[in-house]
Amino acid sequence: MLEEDGYPNDPLRQQLAERFRSGASGTVTTPEGSYFLTVNLPPPKLVVIGAVHISQALAPMAGIAGFDMTIIDPRTAFATPDRFPDVQLIAEWPDVVIPKVGLDAFTALAVLAHDPKIDDGPLIAALKAGCFYIGALGSRKTHGRRLERLRQAGVDETVLARIHAPIGIPIGAQSPAEIAVAILAEIVAALRSRGMDAKKAAA
Repeated sequence: MLEEDGYPNDPLRQQLAERFRSGASGTVTTPEGSYFLTVNLPPPKLVVIGAVHISQALAPMAGIAGFDMTIIDPRTAFATPDRFPDVQLIAEWPDVVIPKVGLDAFTALAVLAHDPKIDDGPLIAALKAGCFYIGALGSRKTHGRRLERLRQAGVDETVLARIHAPIGIPIGAQSPAEIAVAILAEIVAALRSRGMDAKKAAA
């Protein structure tokens, strides 16, 4: 049994990396013979900060795409079960909830609350945890101010570029549903290309 990134000298390392990224089991053929690689990955998690309209649109899409989604927002006027009937919703401050939910390399974090008091802590936690995707809502000007706050909080400059902001692929999205589509597309792209940037840089 091999864990992801635990096979640097394996002769099948390229095929293994491709299987880990795709999540699909299958047969690979080499000059030495054929091998069947069985891939067992945890379901990817999507942690969303902010029980906003975009989150409402994103929740069913993420479920269909196979993500285990959690929404966190201490603002009880927004975080109500009737607005989010089919998703795990936690109406508490993120710094209290995130240690319980857990962030890891199979977690995507989407920060949508648009409130630094709610948003900044989860961003720092996600950068430390090595989440495969970290995105934040807001304009480039807003993100510039966000980066300055994170620098002042002691976040290393080298990791700040991992934050996708403005969040989502650039499709000219306007409505909450369109923005949700853009966010989910960017998350899926990040999930299926995990580790590729680092490998390209090392090549």
